[in-house]
Amino acid sequence: MQKIKDFLWPLVGLAAVILSVRALYTKLYDEAATNPKIAVLLDKADWWAGVKIIARVIGDKLAAIPPEGYLLAGLSTLAAYWALAWYDRIALLHLRKEQGISWLFIALCSFTTYALSHNIGASVVSGGAVRYRAYTSKGLTGAEVAVLVALCSFTFAFGTMILTGLVLVGEPHILAPLLKKTPLAELSHNAIRGIGAAILVLCALYVFGSWKQLKPLEIRGFKLEYPRLDVVKRQVVAAPLELIGAAGIIYFALPDAGNPGFFVVLGAFLLSFSAGLLAQVPGGVGVMEAVFIAVMPGVPASSVFAALLVWRLFYLILPLALSIPIILAFEEKKLEETIHHKHEERKHETRPFDSDGSSSS
Repeated sequence: MQKIKDFLWPLVGLAAVILSVRALYTKLYDEAATNPKIAVLLDKADWWAGVKIIARVIGDKLAAIPPEGYLLAGLSTLAAYWALAWYDRIALLHLRKEQGISWLFIALCSFTTYALSHNIGASVVSGGAVRYRAYTSKGLTGAEVAVLVALCSFTFAFGTMILTGLVLVGEPHILAPLLKKTPLAELSHNAIRGIGAAILVLCALYVFGSWKQLKPLEIRGFKLEYPRLDVVKRQVVAAPLELIGAAGIIYFALPDAGNPGFFVVLGAFLLSFSAGLLAQVPGGVGVMEAVFIAVMPGVPASSVFAALLVWRLFYLILPLALSIPIILAFEEKKLEETIHHKHEERKHETRPFDSDGSSSS
């Protein structure tokens, strides 16, 4: 059984690489096929011809964006992924397991986790598997990894609530296009502001509960405790930073003409990305386009598609491509360690004999 376990994880890593490469091509194909004429060409083309068509379409869409737009989008991506690594660091602080785990290891683990989960979907499962593989190698138990995954997910949700509350208070009209033909179509701006304020009050209560270390909530023997205040303080900064960075990629890739401003772009991103996660749609394909076009009618649809393509390239596709060699390098290292360990075990099991026939000590 131990031998099976030793070689099972490398197989899991290989499977993740195959799924990642497949997701990479599928995502590029779907982006190019948004043009009906291109979709027809792709349908008739073989794989290599399809790759060339996709490359040409992507080049045309991206050429219209100025260099400074790319630079700022790239910096926004770095800020977002740095904040995501901070999520893991915060969870390790909560577990008091940060000692002996370097920032570089945390950053690579977090980067790979989110690169895979954002593209493959089922983020709790796919991200949890990567974290389990990485952090158990650093001495964490399965239960501790489960807490780490849960706290990272909560940190994201907490940041989403903070920013959503602020957007609804500051830009209540953002919901109007999305509520058309629903029972909530007549919801007033003041009512929307009230919803936003209520969300912010809930966030404040969470911080207050941590500050005062209120009694934990117990449900059938399960105890839910407030994190320490030093942990919550970091969550308050890290969670919004990641979402602001991710939304910034789209904002800087949009043209100036018709641009509604960062706050509206941020709101559209929060609504569309959350909807994509709830629907378990990898990358929010289709969902994000629909929300952005509805919320920002003053921006041409083609420009919205181009900006979201830049977001997917910077936030999803490039990280996915970079995560593949990271996974391979990690699994190669672990495999070498396993082989070395087995070799050392055999050396100890096969002891040399002295001249009198007795085993040497």
